[in-house]
Amino acid sequence: MNRDRRDRLRDAAIEVLAEAGGRGLTHRAVDAAAGVPAGTAKNYFPTRDALLAAVADRCAELYGEVPRPAPADRVGLAAMLRTLLENVAGPGRARMLAYLELRAEAARRPALAVVLDAVAAADFTAFEQAQRAAGLPVTPERAAAVTLALHAAVPHLLAGGPGTLAAAGLDDLGCFVRSLLDTVYGPPPAV
Repeated sequence: MNRDRRDRLRDAAIEVLAEAGGRGLTHRAVDAAAGVPAGTAKNYFPTRDALLAAVADRCAELYGEVPRPAPADRVGLAAMLRTLLENVAGPGRARMLAYLELRAEAARRPALAVVLDAVAAADFTAFEQAQRAAGLPVTPERAAAVTLALHAAVPHLLAGGPGTLAAAGLDDLGCFVRSLLDTVYGPPPAV
């Protein structure tokens, strides 16, 4: 198999999922989006389940490539979290829309749920480690609260309704992240 073509197909599948949703994800639509001959996606990913798993893997790979420097303190943690949320609303938008479509599909496809579970579990672990690296008094509950709040922000950032963004405090991501950390950990000590 040609690795570059495989990645091109997986990237095209992300775009199709982001634009057309789960019902629009077909082998034919992926071929068209990738600009390859009809039947190419089917050769690489023979079933819909194989195509969905390939997209899930690609989403995880792309998410792993989003820069997230290890925070040395609370300010660095806030900057890292803000950058991740900005990525959702910006360059990572298609990936996150596809990921949310995959989550909906996973409710009906146990094999896909297993793949996505590994991605989500790793996110909880990574965010907990980042909070520890920032020197915060982490407990599993606090770490989970921060991660869940960030995950809950994603659909609102993708939909982009100004009223909702303002109501949730997502119209200023820096302020949102600082307020989240203040709520979970208390305000930073006065210097």
